Amino acid sequence: MSDVALGSRRQPFALRFPSVMVFLAILALFTLGVTILSEGFGIGVISTSFVKTLGKTLCLCLVALAMDLVWGYCGILSLGHMAFFGLGGYAIGMWLMYARTEIIVLESLAAAPLPPTPQEVSDGIASQIFGVVGASEFPPIWVFAHSLPLQLAAVVIVPGLLALVFGWLAFRSRVTGVYLSILTQAMTLALSLHLFQNDSGLRGNNGLSGLQNLPGLSDVPQSIVSMWFFWASALALGLGYLLCAWVVSGKFGSVIRAIRDDEARVRFLGYPVEAFKLVIFTLTAVIAGIAGALYYPQAGIINPAEIAPIASIYLAVWVAIGGRGRLYGAVIGAAFVSLVSTWFTGGQAPDINLGFYTISWVDWWTVLLGLSFVCVTLYAPKGIGGLVDLIVDRRSPNRHGADLGPDQGALREQEAEK
Repeated sequence: MSDVALGSRRQPFALRFPSVMVFLAILALFTLGVTILSEGFGIGVISTSFVKTLGKTLCLCLVALAMDLVWGYCGILSLGHMAFFGLGGYAIGMWLMYARTEIIVLESLAAAPLPPTPQEVSDGIASQIFGVVGASEFPPIWVFAHSLPLQLAAVVIVPGLLALVFGWLAFRSRVTGVYLSILTQAMTLALSLHLFQNDSGLRGNNGLSGLQNLPGLSDVPQSIVSMWFFWASALALGLGYLLCAWVVSGKFGSVIRAIRDDEARVRFLGYPVEAFKLVIFTLTAVIAGIAGALYYPQAGIINPAEIAPIASIYLAVWVAIGGRGRLYGAVIGAAFVSLVSTWFTGGQAPDINLGFYTISWVDWWTVLLGLSFVCVTLYAPKGIGGLVDLIVDRRSPNRHGADLGPDQGALREQEAEK
């Protein structure tokens, strides 16, 4: 190995990839700015509801990072990652509903002449939670709902295990391309349809609600709670970005990019392609689950519609608009589309009266989003992230086929043009 290569390997990660440090610095400044302007800890310029919107946007940026890692870098167009996102939300939502309802039941039974037995408390909690679907007993999947550590473990284990099993079955069968995308979409649809049933154990179409109320902290105002979740979302996004950047920076990243570009050649070279794909698919599912666990307490409610296949399609659109194959592009795309969507669908965008027809953006936003996706695909395949490349002038150096390897002719003219 040459001295130049050895020197580059001895350099700290921050020096070899300064864009990561730039992103983290921007995220830190953004977090500090929101804190100063918030109602909870600042001067009150930014409302609590908008702080929640920003916190949810950071969570969507995190799941977009996962999508970019599995699609933009590994070439697996997954249309099921929002299912993992939703499973993480359900896992933490079960504990939030249980713990909050337990407090309510204990307060209502406090006036009883005799102290309630644990079974009476459990029955009361179950009746409160599942009475809306005509049930009064806890389903088996709620066996650990009383334990916060176990439910936090479920945030990671449940999406990761589902992705591991599904990925192992799909990749060992050499399912690729559009067929794999259809399979992931079918998995998402099946899970969504199951959760819509009242006997699914998760309250069917009613979903889990009241998640914004932290158990035991009813005296803490939402302006403070929203900032706590905002900080947690910003920290998770920063750590997630650092992890994804580390994964794609070394030899592992080179292999998954090679799998994206020419899977057959990588397999011919002796690399265990299925193992690499399975690791990425499982890792990104875990990241999506963590993002969901932070998102839904800020949203306050989760129901099966959040796991519908259309949600995963939207996720792919965000990454494409931001620029897949660029971690910052995925973040930019998710943040841009999320905030613009909030503006259009929240009734803040003024309707346009054409005389014969009035354009209501609440109804036409999805059409505008679809047109944006088509235009980006046709005319700007690098997405919004491509504009960042132009600004920082990250064009490939014009080496004109200079020898870059240990042997002469290691880079020919036609290779230099790629």
